[in-house]
Amino acid sequence: MKNVTVIDHPLVQSRLSRLRDASTPHGEFRRLLRELSVPLVYEAARDLPTRSRRVKTPLAATGGVTLAREILLVPILRAALGMLSGLDELLPDARVGYIGLARNEKTLEPEWYLDKMPRRLARYEVFLLDPMLATGGSALAAGEMLERRGARTIRFVHVLAAPEGLRIVRKRFPQSQIYTGAIDSHLNSNGYIVPGLGDAGDRCFGC
Repeated sequence: MKNVTVIDHPLVQSRLSRLRDASTPHGEFRRLLRELSVPLVYEAARDLPTRSRRVKTPLAATGGVTLAREILLVPILRAALGMLSGLDELLPDARVGYIGLARNEKTLEPEWYLDKMPRRLARYEVFLLDPMLATGGSALAAGEMLERRGARTIRFVHVLAAPEGLRIVRKRFPQSQIYTGAIDSHLNSNGYIVPGLGDAGDRCFGC
């Protein structure tokens, strides 16, 4: 599928299987979500722009690279907090902006409750984090806000995605890349991914 990368790696898929398991307690769920975020973002960062630099080793000078642009991680609260905590070592210098979106359980539409973001985003490589890409409503609302503030590229990073959400995001952001651990079958009548893993926020935090 164009612009969509599924991270089909044994270490990802084994953790994802345990994450799906209804018997997994919330403490382990939180750990697994933290661990899964690292290979997902690692793959999403594969094409980050770099610039050349010279490095002096103990033996000789050699060529090297450094990241050309700042990185901004944007977790959609609250479930994506579980993803964010795994990225401190991978991207220690990344800045973090927070978006709060809650899904209205009647309309299935996202409702804003928090915006802690820089006003201008043109200088950043933006990674939008959300465990579940279900209806696509939250990703769409967040992506459009990031775009209005000048984000040049948005990398959508999800543990699971539904075909319905992928269609919406790919249509609205045809130049963006989507990274996920798996593409599931469909959404049910309540807008949940099937087979999915349930409500990621509730399972991560225990309530």
